[in-house]
Amino acid sequence: MIKIWGVLLLAVGLYFLSSCTLEGKEMAIFDDTDIKADERMGQVVDAIKAHDKEVLKSMFSEKALNEADDLDSSLEHLFEFIRGDIISWEDSGGSGASGEIEAGRVTLKEVDTYYYVITDKQKYFFYIKDCHIDYEHPENVGFSLILVVRAEEEEKIYAKNQKKIFDGEGKLSPVGICIPFE
Repeated sequence: MIKIWGVLLLAVGLYFLSSCTLEGKEMAIFDDTDIKADERMGQVVDAIKAHDKEVLKSMFSEKALNEADDLDSSLEHLFEFIRGDIISWEDSGGSGASGEIEAGRVTLKEVDTYYYVITDKQKYFFYIKDCHIDYEHPENVGFSLILVVRAEEEEKIYAKNQKKIFDGEGKLSPVGICIPFE
């Protein structure tokens, strides 16, 4: 009898731990943030290789598309800024996620990701601000920012006097494509 209850309890526990959705909402138990971030970065790299503005634009949130200044020109600038053929890309230290959980369900998840993209001519640092889930404001789901610098300029974006990510008072929230040292 005890074995049957143990097996039943184990089966139910595994079911809930392996489930990533319930009633259309992501569960807080299973976190696939890094997997989704890597998939999205792969799509970014493929779009840059193909110079495909429409694919990159489709990854931005509705809100970012409305707020960004001349995203089409910024995307062209991004394609020109990345010199050479992309050889590889790699995570530069993981992602940082923040959000809200209500009744065990994730209702808001914002993710900051950091990557290096290596071409045959240069190494670049990418910072991407992405909203994976926002049930209250679905217009926020998608990228709000892709910031790109040469890898040797990475530390400059965090400098308070540069005012790219931090301004000394708090975190800044630029929207769209940002190539600050060009």
